[in-house]
Amino acid sequence: QVQLVESGGGLVQAGGSLRLSCVASRNIFTIAFMGWYRQAPGKQRELVATSPRLDSPVYADSVKGRFSVSRVNAKNTIYLQMNSLKPEDTAVYYCYTKDDYDRVSWGQGTQVTVSS
Repeated sequence: QVQLVESGGGLVQAGGSLRLSCVASRNIFTIAFMGWYRQAPGKQRELVATSPRLDSPVYADSVKGRFSVSRVNAKNTIYLQMNSLKPEDTAVYYCYTKDDYDRVSWGQGTQVTVSS
């Protein structure tokens, strides 16, 4: 298992930007998938963006063109750059990893609140 620690959440006005960070407890170079989910109050957890080890990132339709995910292997860190934020982006954001055996690890979550 991988320990994951997120940071960077907060309160921002609509149209603003935030960058979330997720630091892993070990080298991420070999991890099959890393990315971000989010969960808004009363809703199911949904995929925001995933970064496969050997392929291009994949984004939810609702964030395409606004969010960008990137891995920095040297820092064991994955980032989520969020631009043009909307009130509907308000949620707890969770970093995750999935390995080649489909074992999943989760971070503790970081709150993002977008005010209108």
